[in-house]
Amino acid sequence: MNHRTLAPTLLRGLGLTALWSLVGLAFASELYLSSNQLGRPISWGEAISGPLEDWYVYGVLSLGVVWLARRYPPEGGSRWTTAALHLAAALVFSFAWVVLRAAVGVVDSSIVGESATFGEIFSPLLVKTFPFNLLIYGVIVSVSHALDYYRKYHERTVQTLELEKHLTEARLQALLHQLKPHFLFNTLNGIASLMHTDVEAADRMLVRLSELLRITMSHTGAPQTTLREEIAFLERYLEIERIRFRNRLEVDIAIDDDALEAQVPSLILQPIVENAVRHGIEPQARSGRIELRGVREGGTIVVTVCDNGTGIPPGGPKREGIGLANTRARLAELYGDQQHFELVNRAEGGLCVRMVIPFNTAAP
Repeated sequence: MNHRTLAPTLLRGLGLTALWSLVGLAFASELYLSSNQLGRPISWGEAISGPLEDWYVYGVLSLGVVWLARRYPPEGGSRWTTAALHLAAALVFSFAWVVLRAAVGVVDSSIVGESATFGEIFSPLLVKTFPFNLLIYGVIVSVSHALDYYRKYHERTVQTLELEKHLTEARLQALLHQLKPHFLFNTLNGIASLMHTDVEAADRMLVRLSELLRITMSHTGAPQTTLREEIAFLERYLEIERIRFRNRLEVDIAIDDDALEAQVPSLILQPIVENAVRHGIEPQARSGRIELRGVREGGTIVVTVCDNGTGIPPGGPKREGIGLANTRARLAELYGDQQHFELVNRAEGGLCVRMVIPFNTAAP
């Protein structure tokens, strides 16, 4: 047995010894108190020696009982066969305890100078303790099964949590992979629309797109990143949109310092800003403005993206695009009920997208 398996074995042995010692001391205390109340006082040494020896013998025999209980559990094989086996084992256990305890009694009597034979100790022990020993066997088997069921339940719980974790990661990766081609196709459509009117601008957009794609391809695939890194990626995307809209797009970004290191979902802002560009800025001829704000409010991070477009028409939007639907799904997967995502019209005109997520600076 190497040192890796020796230490746990010693710990289990010490634990079992402590357990049976506590049971023995509990019975010793009861014996000491009852003897004093009945007018036959005994010393603590006399009160402790007998019960400890009784329960240490139970402890030794319990090793075989636990092995048998795990080898033949109630749910394994025929119930009648298992019951008959444990009944026979209980009879053997009870008889073996009487034999061992009588042997210990003979040793005790020789130590104190008394002459007690094995038969003189064995016979009264057999009559007084045999039924009680059967009960102890049942208790040991029951506790062993209860501990096994708890261990299996704990293992299943851990496996279930691991499966749920992997499933969540797979869903997040699928949503992230869905977002990347969606963003690419929309940008390529924007470049295609400029090819026949402003080739130089289209060329600059292609250069910026290649830089953005290089950043995207080098992305580790982690579901979360810092808000600072997310803003840096967003600014690269906005450079492309500024080329497309020339002087017709103004962007104002204001993020509190204590919010910059907060963990946010990767590529969470780009589809929200893209939605503002496509539905808030692009349809109108006048200059467009996008305002991005990020603040920490207690244990949450509040991020808002507002535009000066027409907002949500009466009756609500006809449909929610891939970008916003993807964003809702990712927030729900990552934070559950701890997140909030809403679209509201501004009083002065335009739309605001508000996202509230838990504040956390440590990557999961």
